[in-house]
Amino acid sequence: MGKREPDQARNSFALTARAGALYSCRILYPDIPVEIMPAKLLKLQARTDYVDEVYKVLLDAISSGSLAPGTRITQEEIAEQLAVSRSPVLQALRLLKKDGLVVDAPGRGLLVTPLDPAWISHLYEIRGALDSLAARLAAERGAKIDKTIIANGRRVSKSDDVKAMIDADMAFHHAIYTASGNPLIAETAQMHWVHLRRVMGAVLQASGQRKSIWDEHAAIAAAIAEGDGRRAAELTDLHTANARKNLVERLGLVLNEQRDRESEAT
Repeated sequence: MGKREPDQARNSFALTARAGALYSCRILYPDIPVEIMPAKLLKLQARTDYVDEVYKVLLDAISSGSLAPGTRITQEEIAEQLAVSRSPVLQALRLLKKDGLVVDAPGRGLLVTPLDPAWISHLYEIRGALDSLAARLAAERGAKIDKTIIANGRRVSKSDDVKAMIDADMAFHHAIYTASGNPLIAETAQMHWVHLRRVMGAVLQASGQRKSIWDEHAAIAAAIAEGDGRRAAELTDLHTANARKNLVERLGLVLNEQRDRESEAT
């Protein structure tokens, strides 16, 4: 295999069939048995300063579900698959741990942090407040959201590329933050987007919600373009509430499936 450029690292995770089944909602809770890291990594070009690249690869994998909540990961396996030394891997894992995306595993290694419904609810409360404020301010300023952002979002929503869907969703909301004219909104939101990415990945796994998400985005953009701040804020509140509801429902299904399996085992 030929060498790959560093910026291709972000695409270096490929889901195996086992990983796909894993993410179909079987280890979103910490009490579910730990699985060994299933993702396969492509080698990186030989260098020693790969901390940012390794961090981005792992962040994308956690966000998209290639590394599902509860999955065990080790620096040795990551270093081997990426063909880098352990040093940048160790530093990248420390950053992920600081961000709360991985936690210490029993015995050895780390676990991808399980999703906690209560914590997610708090996260969406913060997101909802910021997004609603940004939408209202953008409308009051007479801003307009680039229609190509929505067109691209609709296009990728028809694919199976979860990372592309997350990126498109983020692009839409960041466009509103910018249009609000208040730079502190984007700065504050940025603190939480690293976690929102993985939560969004869980929501976007449900294909039935993808079209409605972009229908809601289009309605918000239309209200902003019309200068109706109140309507833009209301639609944004509804959009956030729907996203939170969809995720809670998915987590509920996971818990029910887990209980059913435990009942069958006994």
